[in-house]
Amino acid sequence: MTLFDDPPDVLPEGVALFRQRLSPDAQRRALDTIAEVIAQAPLFRPQMPTGPYMINTLTNCGERGWVSDKRGYRYQETHPETLQPWPAIPPEVRECTCDAVREAGFGDFEPDACLVNVYAADGRLSLHRDYDEADFKWPIASLSFGNDADFVIGGLKRAGKTQTVRLRSGDVLVFGGPSRLRYHGVRKIVPGTSPLDHPILPPDGRINLTLRRAA
Repeated sequence: MTLFDDPPDVLPEGVALFRQRLSPDAQRRALDTIAEVIAQAPLFRPQMPTGPYMINTLTNCGERGWVSDKRGYRYQETHPETLQPWPAIPPEVRECTCDAVREAGFGDFEPDACLVNVYAADGRLSLHRDYDEADFKWPIASLSFGNDADFVIGGLKRAGKTQTVRLRSGDVLVFGGPSRLRYHGVRKIVPGTSPLDHPILPPDGRINLTLRRAA
């Protein structure tokens, strides 16, 4: 089942968008828990295997965290700079995401990794697909906080037609099934659209949490 705004976003099979899944108060509480995650596992800027550093900063929580450097993309159990284990996924974040995944028709989801991606006003994410996980039967679910983002959904090959969906603060997006390996990205951040005022939100930016089953 997919819950839509009015007018609805017509999305590919396997993509479910839950508008306003988190109320503003619930969003603030979730960001409070993410502030604690960042205090334990500081934000860092990964290096891509080709050499350049990513434009966004990030960190992780859960049993495993996504990292990148000249050795490649991968999940590992410790922070690349502090070498400490990642903090646990906050229960509020886990519960909200697992409920949405279940309603999207993907059953009981047990994420072991949560990527915390922090976008400044000029942040973006190039078209890519998530294929570092061990089993693609599990969906990927994301929570948005702060300013709107123009999220791009492509096909199963990099070239081809794309569609843009506006993600807003409090939205939950689930990718799975036949769309699990679709290319996707963030084209731009839309300043002045955030309903929230929280100290960990970057000026005119946003935070996105992406929960996965990595192992």
